[in-house]
Amino acid sequence: MRSLLITVLAAVTVAGAQQAARFISESASVIALTHVRVVDGTGAPARADQTLLIDHGAIAAVGASVAIPAGARVLDLAGDTVIPGMVGMHEHMFYPAGAGTYNEMAFSFPRLYLAGGVTTIRTGGSLEPYADLNLKGATDAGRTPGPEIYPTGPYMEGVGANLQMHPLADAAEATAFVRYWASVGITNYKAYMHITHAELAAAIAAAHELHEKVTGHLCSIGYRDAAALGIDNLEHGLVVDTEFVPGKNGDECPAQNTTFDTNSRLNIAGPEVQATIKALVAAHVAVTSTLPVFETFVPNRPPLDQHVLDTMSPEAQVQYLSSRARTSGNSKSVWPVLFQKELQFERAFVAAGGHLMAGLDPTGGGGVVAGFGDQREVELLVEAGFSFEQAIQIATLNGAQYLGIADRVGSIAVGKQADLAVFQGSDITKMLIVFKRGVGYDSAKLIASARGSVGLH
Repeated sequence: MRSLLITVLAAVTVAGAQQAARFISESASVIALTHVRVVDGTGAPARADQTLLIDHGAIAAVGASVAIPAGARVLDLAGDTVIPGMVGMHEHMFYPAGAGTYNEMAFSFPRLYLAGGVTTIRTGGSLEPYADLNLKGATDAGRTPGPEIYPTGPYMEGVGANLQMHPLADAAEATAFVRYWASVGITNYKAYMHITHAELAAAIAAAHELHEKVTGHLCSIGYRDAAALGIDNLEHGLVVDTEFVPGKNGDECPAQNTTFDTNSRLNIAGPEVQATIKALVAAHVAVTSTLPVFETFVPNRPPLDQHVLDTMSPEAQVQYLSSRARTSGNSKSVWPVLFQKELQFERAFVAAGGHLMAGLDPTGGGGVVAGFGDQREVELLVEAGFSFEQAIQIATLNGAQYLGIADRVGSIAVGKQADLAVFQGSDITKMLIVFKRGVGYDSAKLIASARGSVGLH
């Protein structure tokens, strides 16, 4: 019986590897990308007409005059652009199913992240942590096409939790929670909206003992309080910070609409917001930008993209388009103003020395889809006033630095892993080839394989 099981598992492994292989377009040991425009992820100006040499999965050379070894596979990419593979820092493997619940997208999302140029992700909270851990194993082994995954544990939440989340009982359980999930392979932790000050403090202490980090989408706790407790990262930016809500006290989580209305009236250059920015920068708290999900709350945004709609199941399409119609019909929405406040906040945070990272957050009304949303995040950072090169740095190197892996990914430099994304011209939405560890994947084939899947699996 045991030998039969081993045979079956071996067959499954081979079948998985064969499935992933059908998306590979470039697999030579030595590959030269010639005449390509390089945006290296450091924020430096783009360099035109470069040659980038990949040798056995690593970047061996990059420059205007690189000797190409005999027998190398040569790709003429004149007019195209190469960037480091994106490091998505607020990614999920789930997608809204309606009625406040979410389905795991274990099939479609890994391939769509990779197709979009995202070669590394941190899941920004998990609803099916064992699925995320198993997906990490599958993508690491090459059985499933997808990015390298840094899994975050289940949401650390308090009373008032979503039905798919476990509410912590007290600080002692928060400590035990962190220790258990670390024991099974979780490397990041996320606090959520109803966690108490005591529970968050205990979780941070437990994570730091393990040399791991804690982020949060907070409501019960304002940003300056969270910084004082030692949190490492805050998700979403100004939009969800409740510290400005009049009369907020203790572990209260104000109604979201109250927070949104309050924050839409804030002056980003004013003393209150500037004090928060200074406190975050002084405490070395990173902020994750998630502009794509917020954009879907703004009437008549974003532009409809048929490629995104085509990835959705018919039911998911109806759900999203219905949500979009309701949003667009709301003439009293605070979001046109609030969204612009968030853009201003992110610029001010970076100008003050803050560490800004990028993610997409595929939640909300369903308009944000893996990969496509990460590309849109870069476009929206440019809309916020960053140069394209700065936006790429936020979406690549900054995330790698936070994760402690900038020595091998996050920028284009000799000796680093060849995680790269190549797109047509200067349009990041026209992805051509995505290299992960020097192996090139056909973006169009990956997207085609996920057609009609988002919302189902």
